[in-house]
Amino acid sequence: MDDRSVDHRLFEEAAAGRCGTEPLVRAACAALGDIAAGRREVRAVRHPLGFLCFPVERGGDCGVCIHAFGGEAHEPAPPLTTSPVHAHSWDLTSCVLYGQVINVSVEVTGHQQSPTHRVFEIVSDPAGVDELRPTSRLVTHEAGPAQTSGPGDIYTLPAGQFHTTLVSGPGAATFLLGCSRPGGRDLSLGPLHGTGHRVVRQQCDAEQSARIAGSVLRRIHAPHRR
Repeated sequence: MDDRSVDHRLFEEAAAGRCGTEPLVRAACAALGDIAAGRREVRAVRHPLGFLCFPVERGGDCGVCIHAFGGEAHEPAPPLTTSPVHAHSWDLTSCVLYGQVINVSVEVTGHQQSPTHRVFEIVSDPAGVDELRPTSRLVTHEAGPAQTSGPGDIYTLPAGQFHTTLVSGPGAATFLLGCSRPGGRDLSLGPLHGTGHRVVRQQCDAEQSARIAGSVLRRIHAPHRR
């Protein structure tokens, strides 16, 4: 582990309430500062769900990212080929850096008589290509409770939990740890008669990534981070 690596225990300690989220915010700011100054070669990636992802650390079963919603991240994106309802193959622990993030849990139920959606499996490769594979699972879904998290809050989402993520207001950013669960799959709800296809994630260049990282950093340091 080099001296810029994020201590994953900070996420665990904060989620368990044994410490505050200030160390996580400082670690996120340090990473963004390095990217903005060109000291760290991290390129922002435009995610199909409409946010920008800075892959701060990759390797092994866990990864650390910064997600930015709205602001410079809010540029026209290709329309979704599936719905925003999805489930991760990994356990997520996330700290809100600014703005408000709303996670809505979704109850997905198998329904062979009157289904509304088909479950798709998403298989991603390191080059940024998502292969969406239709499964035989036909379902209906219903929105459940919503959890709103603001600056300095931390929230968790277990692997396999279907949900949607929304942002309240002009934008938000989160600092998150994702740890893969053995046997987990990335899933999304898509059209009943949808076919297999690929989606290519767009990567920002070094200049764009540095500029956006600087913008996110300024928002974190703003007096009113909401």
